Amino acid sequence: MPLPTPRVSDDAEKTSPLRVLVLGGTGFIGRHAVAALHTAGAQLAIGSRHPERHEAAYPFAAMRLARFEQLLQADAWDALLKDVDVIVNCVGILRQRPHESYEHVHHRAPAALALACAKAGIRFIHTSALGLHEGAKSRFLSSKLLGERAIAASGSDYAIVRPSLLDGEGGFGARWLRGLSRSPVHCIPRGARGGIAAMTATDLGLAFAALAAFPSLAAHREVELGGTRRYGYAEYLRELRADYTGTRALQLPLPNWMARLGAHACDLTHFSPFSYGHWILLQRDNIPSPNRLPELLGREPHAIGSKAAREPSLARAGKIGPHDLPDTTASRSP
Repeated sequence: MPLPTPRVSDDAEKTSPLRVLVLGGTGFIGRHAVAALHTAGAQLAIGSRHPERHEAAYPFAAMRLARFEQLLQADAWDALLKDVDVIVNCVGILRQRPHESYEHVHHRAPAALALACAKAGIRFIHTSALGLHEGAKSRFLSSKLLGERAIAASGSDYAIVRPSLLDGEGGFGARWLRGLSRSPVHCIPRGARGGIAAMTATDLGLAFAALAAFPSLAAHREVELGGTRRYGYAEYLRELRADYTGTRALQLPLPNWMARLGAHACDLTHFSPFSYGHWILLQRDNIPSPNRLPELLGREPHAIGSKAAREPSLARAGKIGPHDLPDTTASRSP
């Protein structure tokens, strides 16, 4: 997918590649964004908490230090935004750690970044999530909603991207769900009645590349993305299991109090990506309305488990792809 809107330098009659900074470019979502943008010919910089660890893996990109807890004011972003046309923010945390709070990572730092982008005239693509709602008793969800509202009020040229559940290489949650699907017994919470429009991380990366190419994001302020098939949670596990075996698992109902207790236990022990925030989301539809993914891709989204979904565009182009990059921070992204 070539980027159709190259810049033209003032002092030369030559076109220049689009300059894109991918924040969190070494994580699950970020790796797929980097792959698609690199294939499209973008000039890439990658923001990371530990850029020195990833220089060898990303020889085509400039590595930049980006620690969100230190970037809570607009002017703190100035150095990172140098020589950038578009920001793609893929940073998110599943659980809080020392120096990494939901408030800093999901709300205050993106809010400051949006203000900095407005001042510098830089387009800002921000990754959020479907299913956010007022009154959610989860700091993971409420911090993301606050971040969205601050970005919308910033005056920047922004797009808020809300993908549905992701399946793909390098994802902590995706890997865990596929492992769970192989179990002979699936415990299905009774309250997990929300619909899921699961999509591939490869398609999400391509959607970022398409958005980055637009000279303005005014027509794409809120971009909800998902696959074209609606699943229930139990049905989705069956779909994943079908990739490995033709046998059916025994699916047992789980009382809601037990699911909630398990979510809190997982939050305390970091045993799995299942969290209290995810338990809340399972009870609500995770369906894009409208679904902008076919429009951005120029085709129907890949089906979960399809062969095409496992062949990133960079790999097909004979270049480095998400499969070839190290899975270094997958557990940081929800």
